[in-house]
Amino acid sequence: MLTGLRDKLRFDASFWRKLAWYGAARGPTWWLRYSPPGIGVVFAAALPDKRKVVRDNLRSILGSRPAIREHADVARTFASFASSLADGMALSERDRYAPTVDVIGAEHLERAAADGSGVILATAHTAGWETAVTALRRGYADRKVLVVMHREADGQAGAMHDAWRRELGFEIVHAGEDPLSSLPLLRHLREGGFVAVQLDRSPEGIRGRSVPFHGRTLRVPEGPFQLAALTGCPIVPVFSRRTGFLRYELVLRPAIRVARRPDDHELDRAVQHAASSLAEHVGAHPTQWFHFA
Repeated sequence: MLTGLRDKLRFDASFWRKLAWYGAARGPTWWLRYSPPGIGVVFAAALPDKRKVVRDNLRSILGSRPAIREHADVARTFASFASSLADGMALSERDRYAPTVDVIGAEHLERAAADGSGVILATAHTAGWETAVTALRRGYADRKVLVVMHREADGQAGAMHDAWRRELGFEIVHAGEDPLSSLPLLRHLREGGFVAVQLDRSPEGIRGRSVPFHGRTLRVPEGPFQLAALTGCPIVPVFSRRTGFLRYELVLRPAIRVARRPDDHELDRAVQHAASSLAEHVGAHPTQWFHFA
């Protein structure tokens, strides 16, 4: 009984997700605007293992600093995460809120999609990436955005979050052993669709490549690059940051092309190119990178 109760009260359990959604989507606007940072800090205090991961990430990016500055930036990271999560939940009530997204580098996607081909959007766990990517759909209403996600530990929580993502206009595919080689994704790209994948998570069982990243190594999933090779579709790095209440900036980088039959050196070079783009982004906005794994 105690184990079951403990599982239901895990930080990523559906209980907390449902409570957060109710406050964000149904609560007053002042609650949505002001409460998430404090809630994020409370979770930071309650999750020492996750707090250590964030501290280590910040140290790799910013170097060693006085403890008070490290603690402040760890708290700021959790606060930013909570605010971004709340914004996304609030948008499931689409008639009530609308985000403002400033897009920088839109021409890179325009060029990549100019011939009607599909595009692989290489994202990461940066602030509000789901909210910000919705801005891309405005100019490409005929292009479906398929998001590849790894299943969450709590299936009910994952199903809830997938429902909110669908409200934002995304289709969801759950990663299996090697999902990015599946025929549905290939077909989607060949029909001119967009596929969004995340560079900063490569769970066990997923093929990946390790590349230098802020003095350490980052394990990047190989699937997006193999998919680009199979289809000839470009990879466009897309990273976001939160600039205010329901306000985001989305930065697109030049497209990465992968040879149709790449050797290991060519794959490594493409993966490093994408990882370097991410490293530059999180270097500029370290407290808006939510790499808790």
